Amino acid sequence: MSEPSAQLPASTSVPGAGVPRRWPRPPLSLLGLSPGKKARLRRLLYEHGPGGGTLLVLPIDQGLEHGPADFFANPESLDPDYQFRLAQEGRFSAIALHIGLAEKYFHTYAGDVPLILKLNGKTAIPSDAQAFSALTGSVEDAVRLGADAVGYTIYVGSPAQDRDFAQFLEVRRQAERFGMPLIVWAYPRGEAIGKKGGRDGLYAIDYAARVALELGADVVKVNYPVRSEKDRESPAPYNALALSPSESFRKVVESAGRAMVLVSGGERIADAELLAKVRMSMDAGATGIIFGRNMWQRPKAEALRLTRELHGIFREYAQPPA
Repeated sequence: MSEPSAQLPASTSVPGAGVPRRWPRPPLSLLGLSPGKKARLRRLLYEHGPGGGTLLVLPIDQGLEHGPADFFANPESLDPDYQFRLAQEGRFSAIALHIGLAEKYFHTYAGDVPLILKLNGKTAIPSDAQAFSALTGSVEDAVRLGADAVGYTIYVGSPAQDRDFAQFLEVRRQAERFGMPLIVWAYPRGEAIGKKGGRDGLYAIDYAARVALELGADVVKVNYPVRSEKDRESPAPYNALALSPSESFRKVVESAGRAMVLVSGGERIADAELLAKVRMSMDAGATGIIFGRNMWQRPKAEALRLTRELHGIFREYAQPPA
């Protein structure tokens, strides 16, 4: 299909409801991607994982970000090979991790499990008051390792965001030079965010999604907004909004514009809640999910069973390439 003919398909509506039920995702041809970025993203979206233009990503950056405590729930998961085997057998779109794990474990799975190389990180030991993730790798490392995308965390609202934006600028330039898709982990952090509804509120997450788009993300990873009493502390008009969870997340997807959206899993939750979260996210126009602890904190047989259910859901949201 040629570039000029590409357009957003119409949303699917619930009969008689008058409101959209299932929102489409923008096709690759509308995203302004270079040939290298487009080729790599097309592999992830259509040749691996569930396919159909969706993404099912398994992250294992928690060992740096949270420490080994996350692996106690499933001792097998302490060995990164466990996550690689899960990604392989569960047919994930990609696995996301830092340079050390990529260099020591990825070679066994290269060509079979796509790699997203995470380029910056921090530990959980200091507070998030001045949150900043220093570089741990480069786009050139990602090319050398055969990655199909790179990931970068931006802490929106942190007092250190000036350094963060400057560091991100250099990463973005490298990604453009090498034709490497850039996924932004867009996380609200800092004392100012805490005083404006908190980091899990719609104001913070909506703002973070827009910042990622403005700074040049190809894909943005966000948390699902959570309603709370703190919403009243958000700036207007957010403090007066009365949106359902699905409406709130649709707002976030709209703010991300022509950046694809991945939904973060966060802490492990019950299966029914997880599957409902996936459906609501995909209905709102998300491209996919990036679930770590909700997958690898389980025994492998249980994780693979859940993965098969996710594949079934994603097939319902398949869109042809354009």
